Amino acid sequence: MKLHILGCYAATPRTLTNPTSQVLEIENHLYLIDCGEGTQVQLRKNKIKFSRIEHIFISHLHGDHFFGLPGLISTFRLLGREKDLHIYGPEGIKEAITLLLRLGNSWTNYKLIFHELTSAKSEVIFEDTKVQVRTIPMDHRIYTNGFLFSELPGERKLDVLAAAKHKIDKAYYRSIKQGKDIKLDDGSVIPNAELSLDPPPPKHYAYCSDTGYNKDIIPLIKGVDLLYHEATFLESEAHLAKKTKHSTARQAATIADAANVCRLILGHFSTRYKSILSFKEEAIQVFNNVELADDGKIFEV
Repeated sequence: MKLHILGCYAATPRTLTNPTSQVLEIENHLYLIDCGEGTQVQLRKNKIKFSRIEHIFISHLHGDHFFGLPGLISTFRLLGREKDLHIYGPEGIKEAITLLLRLGNSWTNYKLIFHELTSAKSEVIFEDTKVQVRTIPMDHRIYTNGFLFSELPGERKLDVLAAAKHKIDKAYYRSIKQGKDIKLDDGSVIPNAELSLDPPPPKHYAYCSDTGYNKDIIPLIKGVDLLYHEATFLESEAHLAKKTKHSTARQAATIADAANVCRLILGHFSTRYKSILSFKEEAIQVFNNVELADDGKIFEV
């Protein structure tokens, strides 16, 4: 699992920073999370192939999280895309995107499939053989979701030495990886646990932006390997965080600590601050394993 940060700053534009967007890579599949202005340029800069993106997750309909989407969809069309594109986001996202496409007479030559979200409770919105995606309801000024990406348990690993010891024919190797016991010609049964090893534990990534301090999400993100949590403000501006329903670095760290996550990444920094190092200094007083997002940065799990 690999996280590519394309943009991690709040709404006010600057020449050297970008609004929110990131790509999560799981088993060679790419998932685009939020799509602020300039996302497709950042994809180019980070050498991420457009054609590999088949699922886009939009947290909410504030511009710094989805204004880059119409342009990206149009570029896919110009590049001759044929594969379906799935877009998951709040109710209204289909209307917003299709209106622009209609006014610009720019209908796609590929299928756009919108999955509009309305539930105030956590729900599974995507699942295949490799990963499950569940919403994390946020506390923001408009309807907003974070997203929990969870790898599904993989196949068991063949214990080659054990298989050789029991003289297991290779024809049974696939069944062993699938967790099945093996019955020998003499009628004896060898339990799967003697022939295979546990697969690597599934990894989990939680994306939480934008939100005010919200203890309700703690059970949903309990023990995740990697948590990205917005930290728009420092504690010195906690009054602004409360007013705008954003979080401070300390509040993000408090959530991470209570949820017993492995690593915390801070992002969505307000551009009012000269240095983002202060965010880590504040958060690390509460939670030890803190890292700072930045445009172009990659985190591996």
